[in-house]
Amino acid sequence: MRWLAQTAAVIALNLRTVPGRLSSSAVAIVGIAGVVVVFVSVLSIGAGFAAAMEGSGAPDRALVLRSGADTEMTSGLDGPAVDVIRQAPGIRREGAGALTSAELYVMLDIPKRSAPDGSANVPMRGVEPAGVTLRDEVSIVEGRMLQFGTNEVIVGRAASGQFVNMRLGDTIVSGQNRWPVVGIFEADGGVAETEVWADVRTLQGAYRRGNTYQSVLVQLESPGSFDTFRDWLTSNPQVNLAIRRESEYYRAQSVAMTTLIRSIGFGIAALMGIGAIFGAILTMYTAVATRAREIATLRALGFNTASVLVSVLAESLGLGAIGGVIGGAAAYLAFNGYQTSTMNFQTFSQVAFAFRVTPSLLATGLFYALLMGLVGGLLPAVRAARLPISSALREL
Repeated sequence: MRWLAQTAAVIALNLRTVPGRLSSSAVAIVGIAGVVVVFVSVLSIGAGFAAAMEGSGAPDRALVLRSGADTEMTSGLDGPAVDVIRQAPGIRREGAGALTSAELYVMLDIPKRSAPDGSANVPMRGVEPAGVTLRDEVSIVEGRMLQFGTNEVIVGRAASGQFVNMRLGDTIVSGQNRWPVVGIFEADGGVAETEVWADVRTLQGAYRRGNTYQSVLVQLESPGSFDTFRDWLTSNPQVNLAIRRESEYYRAQSVAMTTLIRSIGFGIAALMGIGAIFGAILTMYTAVATRAREIATLRALGFNTASVLVSVLAESLGLGAIGGVIGGAAAYLAFNGYQTSTMNFQTFSQVAFAFRVTPSLLATGLFYALLMGLVGGLLPAVRAARLPISSALREL
């Protein structure tokens, strides 16, 4: 108890003297805050991308591709295979029809609004009427639904904001094709909001695809029906297919990008953190030097070495905490919800998403700030604890 009382007293004394060293303390705080801002903002890119991808699927929907295909771009299904898929058990049915959508996936070369001289691969999806019905997260927020059998299209809200000629009333031009935009839709922030949707039959004719598709989206009777559906198709000798839950398909697509972003984020934070740690070391060495006689006096009065060491570390951790809170708040205010788009390296198409500064990222940033404060205060704390009492009392 005596040690705790001594330690608390020394820590309180340290904190009361911080305003007198405000300029030197600000160096450490600003350095740590800068690292946290960059660290959290970079990781928020990965969090936003993952949220857009993982939020796109539903556990009671299945995606059917050609066997061996990792994405819709590398898949291909003919009409007879689609007919077999629709006969599988486990599919929800409305009347005599299976609730499925055979779909086509192509790329449009469209300039970004932020860089009209360049271009980006914007995904265009051909859907059947059931493709809209079974995606219950999709809703028209401007205009109206496209009329199937025509070249009308609807555009995701994110794509409408990111790319040219994709607002309500515009016409998307791709080669000889003209696609009038009659509606804007939302999909709970999912990857579909980066897409352009058209009638699949019209899209087949425009791109001379015949009676071929790239995927079939299936509404299951329940999430538990997936195994029945998959096993029936994989054991059917008429087809050679890969079946995945839609949620798992999109989650797998986010892995490569989020891993890359996290690696970059931690690498940048590590390099910047070295500089911030040196700033904290210099700050705490200055604090120890200016308070050398005070520390020696406390030790001469009977305060033990451990109390002095802990007090210096506590001050350094306090500076780290302040820097972490400031950096986290700045990252949240500046980047949370910021809309952008990037390449999905698995489909080579654009994905629009919003930065997400989540509570877990803020907690990670604060932990990193405290770690920098701890490391930065360790050597100065040891010096303070070993400071010779006699020589320190003679310092002016």
